[in-house]
Amino acid sequence: MRKAVCVFSVVMTVFSLSVFGAESEGAADEEFRPSLDTSVSSSLNVAGGYDNFEALEAEFDRFNEYYPGVDLTYTKIDDYNNMIGTVLNGNDAPDIYVSNSWMYGRDQYTSSIDHAEDLSDPGLGLKLDSIRSNIILNTGDGTLPMIPVFANTYGMLVNNDLFEKEGLSIPTTYEELVAVCAAFREKGCTSPIMGFSNDERTSLFTLTIYPFFCATVADDAEAVEKLNSLDPSAGEYMRPSLEKITQFLGDGCVDLDECAMIENNYDAVILRFFEGDVPMMTCSGDTVSGTKKRESRSEAFIANPFSYTFVPVPISDEGAYFLDMPNLQFSVNKESPNLDMANEFMRFLITSQELNEMAQSKGLMSPTRDLSFNNMYAAFGDVPESRILSPEVIGLTDDAVLQLRQAVYAVGTGAMTIDEAIAAYGTFAQ
Repeated sequence: MRKAVCVFSVVMTVFSLSVFGAESEGAADEEFRPSLDTSVSSSLNVAGGYDNFEALEAEFDRFNEYYPGVDLTYTKIDDYNNMIGTVLNGNDAPDIYVSNSWMYGRDQYTSSIDHAEDLSDPGLGLKLDSIRSNIILNTGDGTLPMIPVFANTYGMLVNNDLFEKEGLSIPTTYEELVAVCAAFREKGCTSPIMGFSNDERTSLFTLTIYPFFCATVADDAEAVEKLNSLDPSAGEYMRPSLEKITQFLGDGCVDLDECAMIENNYDAVILRFFEGDVPMMTCSGDTVSGTKKRESRSEAFIANPFSYTFVPVPISDEGAYFLDMPNLQFSVNKESPNLDMANEFMRFLITSQELNEMAQSKGLMSPTRDLSFNNMYAAFGDVPESRILSPEVIGLTDDAVLQLRQAVYAVGTGAMTIDEAIAAYGTFAQ
């Protein structure tokens, strides 16, 4: 009998691991346990560029449940990107500070990277496996100067009620997207998809095509190298993307005249979507994060509220791509006089529970492995792994992306032909 019970226990253990392994593989979901004296008095200052950081301050409160004697504050630094290096070299340097991947390897941000502790050190006890590995910065020397606390991506807000009213399903392939747009046009909707079009940096052209572009060069190291070096011949790598955006516009998905009336890519995009007559609105996760607070500012939404979610744009024939990018990242000042407590706070924060809590509060995408907890972003969690793309892994530089942005904007607005834009690769300026 004892032998039978033992065998049954082993079988059940294996079964449990097989059922839950996919979700918990590498995840750090165990409850945080303090590793320092919880009666200690200390202070920590976190610096960033946000005007307010309510989501982080809520984490301060939860951390104080473990360490009531630790005084945590958030400081907003004006002109953050240009000033953080100076602040770190001053007498009132923060213990923890915001970083971004694009700072790494750029001379003007050397100070920010030099002050950063190597967070890959296993001795720190940070549960990095709670974060999607593809958005963790890859550095040449294997160090980790920053850790993502929010993620970002490109997609489109979808008015679920409009789709339900017309008996339509949210498209998952390009063919379905074109068919859905045609169905909405038949109902009198002149621009089934809208987006900001008055500036190239965050235009609907970039938001729609950048994931597709990444897919075309993701497995071509030579292409990435040429694109990054601004080799004029690298312009040809943009051709499939420029042809696709031309097809997208030609298929009647977007009315650019209507889009031109949207004044900016944040408030104006959200409030236009809340008018309730736009089936799909292209935007980034940053814009999505502002929707909840603006529901009460839209008279149209107050009068006629509707359900909405954020989904990837299915721009390819095979389906949508999930362009997975870090948004906000934290670095620890290795010269902090409170280094042990700074690392303890990071150990507390870098868990699935706390990262998800903070992302939910801020309205941004969580960097954790499970996106199903937030209905707003759940559709991205359904994208198969083969269609998840990471600029961190692909290795495209900001300089190369700028060239694509300018080229696709010029083609999309009719300022250039496809051949002209390809020939101009490497010459586009900010």
